[in-house]
Amino acid sequence: MSAVSEISSPPVARRNVAVLVAAQAILGAQMPLVFTISGLAGQALTTNLCFATLPISLIVVGSMLTATPLSWLMQRAGRRAGFAVGALGGALGGAICAYALFIASFPVFLLGSLCTGVYMSAQGFYRFAAADTASDDFRPKAISYVMAGGLASAIIGPQLVKFSQGMFDHPSALVTSFAGAYLMVVVLNIAGSSLFLFLRIPKPPVPSDDAPRGRSRRELITTPRIAVAVICAMVSYALMNLVMTSTPLAVVGCGFDKSDAADVVTAHVLAMFAPSFFTGHLIARFGVERIVGLGLVILGAAGAVALSGVALENFFVALIVLGLGWNFGFIGATTMLAAAHAPHERGRMQGLSDLLVFGGVTVASLASGGLMNCSGGTAEAGWTAVNIAMTPFLALAGGALLWLVLRPKDQMA
Repeated sequence: MSAVSEISSPPVARRNVAVLVAAQAILGAQMPLVFTISGLAGQALTTNLCFATLPISLIVVGSMLTATPLSWLMQRAGRRAGFAVGALGGALGGAICAYALFIASFPVFLLGSLCTGVYMSAQGFYRFAAADTASDDFRPKAISYVMAGGLASAIIGPQLVKFSQGMFDHPSALVTSFAGAYLMVVVLNIAGSSLFLFLRIPKPPVPSDDAPRGRSRRELITTPRIAVAVICAMVSYALMNLVMTSTPLAVVGCGFDKSDAADVVTAHVLAMFAPSFFTGHLIARFGVERIVGLGLVILGAAGAVALSGVALENFFVALIVLGLGWNFGFIGATTMLAAAHAPHERGRMQGLSDLLVFGGVTVASLASGGLMNCSGGTAEAGWTAVNIAMTPFLALAGGALLWLVLRPKDQMA
């Protein structure tokens, strides 16, 4: 057996998936953790409540800015190098945020949030790494299984928020409430980064002078199937982020406790990843377009539930439905994209895709704070504005998907 075929064999592909599942569970726990507390910490640090969710926006900005460089690094030095850089960024971001809480500095807190985005960007490539050594049949399942690793992170992250409260005996409520959680972020990144030593994903071969260079970024993004996949991924992720970013502020603003907000986020993240055990099977059976379309419909249903009231059960149901819609929409779009470009176009296309996806998430995150805190003057009014804002983007993605499906079969590329 050649080295290439050995690396691409089913046992190796499955081991790589197992490593990435563990990374998603352990390292990935920092994302629900920071999304639970960053808006609340920002609200306490800033004098302008419209900027309360700016730390979350800076996380996404950091992810967007580093998506292309990380993709370039992985194309040349391999997945391990890129994932190690991501863990370093996460640890640095957690340390800076903890320091910012001790000195009560909102600008320093924003800097730490920006560094955290390096990890978020690297985590986004776990799903692509799962497909690197997978066969065509195993690919959608591999992507789904890696995303399913988020089930553990959904439990670990918010529980660490509760566990870490009061970890530091300090006169500042900021420190006692949040600094311990950011220390947990540092620990997660240091401990979890060792997992990547067990990955066996070959670096893409250096192309010879006469090898095909593949399509340019413009040619890739104007390919109908790729364009629709990116649009659906952008909308699924951005709308999920729009609503999730505002959720802790809305829950607390409507009279519930921070622990209630953490529980709602836990339920949401569980719903994001629990379906991943069977999403790949559904894609294989019913087709990727149907699953993406179902995801968009479910996202719309989440908005309808949120608009029906602000009781605690409304928050739980809306965020659970939101997570399910994200799972079908985003995993489906990722599967569609992974099958629409050649291996030698991987670095170019995946970096461009995540740049666009997290660009959309950045806009959604920035809009979330403004809509939540500066629309009508009450938490209820802000929450209503956030959920109404989903409508035009769902229509855009749904229209694009319908256009792709209705194209003649000989124009489906």
